[in-house]
Amino acid sequence: MRLSGLQKEVLALYRQCLRECRRKPQKLAQCLDHVRIRGGSNSLRRDEFSRNLTIDKRDFAAVEFLLRKGHRQLDVYSSPGIKDIR
Repeated sequence: MRLSGLQKEVLALYRQCLRECRRKPQKLAQCLDHVRIRGGSNSLRRDEFSRNLTIDKRDFAAVEFLLRKGHRQLDVYSSPGIKDIR
């Protein structure tokens, strides 16, 4: 199956989230099971990606918005000063 540019970006963001979970202390290593990019969550969780599967892939504005939001939150979570995600 051939993927669009936006689909590739979403997959890349997902992979980056998984990598970032591996870099955090063991306390957060369990977040590999739960990848959520959302403020106020206990960990990065897959739920956010799964929940947004229903978004139409042709709704470019929504997909781009979620990508920007995910990248911003990943930047915050990936900073070395962050030891716990709540």
